[in-house]
Amino acid sequence: MRLYFCGTRGSTPVSGIGQRRYGGHTSAVALAHDGESPTLVLDAGTGLLDLTRVLRSAPFRGTLLLGHLHWDHTHGLPFFAAGARPAHRVDVVIPEQGQDAESVLARAFSPPHFPVRPGDLGENWTFSGLEAGEHELEGFTVRALDIPHKGGRTFGFRVSDGSAAIAYLSDHSPLEFGSGPDGLGEYHPAALALAEDVDLLIHDAQHTPEEMPAQAYLGHSATDYSVGLAKEAGARSVMFFHHAPMRTDREIDAMTARFAQCGIPVSSAWDRRVVDLP
Repeated sequence: MRLYFCGTRGSTPVSGIGQRRYGGHTSAVALAHDGESPTLVLDAGTGLLDLTRVLRSAPFRGTLLLGHLHWDHTHGLPFFAAGARPAHRVDVVIPEQGQDAESVLARAFSPPHFPVRPGDLGENWTFSGLEAGEHELEGFTVRALDIPHKGGRTFGFRVSDGSAAIAYLSDHSPLEFGSGPDGLGEYHPAALALAEDVDLLIHDAQHTPEEMPAQAYLGHSATDYSVGLAKEAGARSVMFFHHAPMRTDREIDAMTARFAQCGIPVSSAWDRRVVDLP
């Protein structure tokens, strides 16, 4: 399994000298089978624009699997050039909302808020809802479970290709289930099930523990919770994701370095990072 981290920033895209190394695109992680082009993409933030670069001149033929519908996870959809090339196929899959998926997305993508609707993106685009459970998508086994996050139904994902497995909890507010053993949120059953024994846990790390008292209302996690969850679930490594918009490269470096001796490999995602598993 090869992972292309096309967008790793949270809440809003940013641009600046301070964010140059880790990048400013919002959430999009593309997965590919060995030696093939990416066919499964987790979330469709502005990082989706960089997937067009990854594909070079090829069209995208695959599934965009959205964990939830906040702007920073959908704003790449109408700008996805590889999804408009000849022979493209783009299947957009969202958490089931109890109504037509295209109509739900059109609340954000339609006049007067935006000039085009989802249906204007062209032929061979489909829109559908997904319930929690285990699914087969683009040759990957995907387990989707509801996890807490403010402002709408949110899935965390576990994705396996038979040789490696990842967990992806890009936006996660475990404090909704209580303070937990460290005051940063419960290690609740859904999070543990998704992260159990994975090769890599990609997890919301928008805040430091010191920031949580003032920032918890935003519905995100702290770095230390991500590491604690990985240890509790037996994940073999953890990668911080969904970086706070204005957090600088140096601050992310320091945030990550604090866990150098924690007993599990800890790193931070950056735009254009490529990871091969196992």
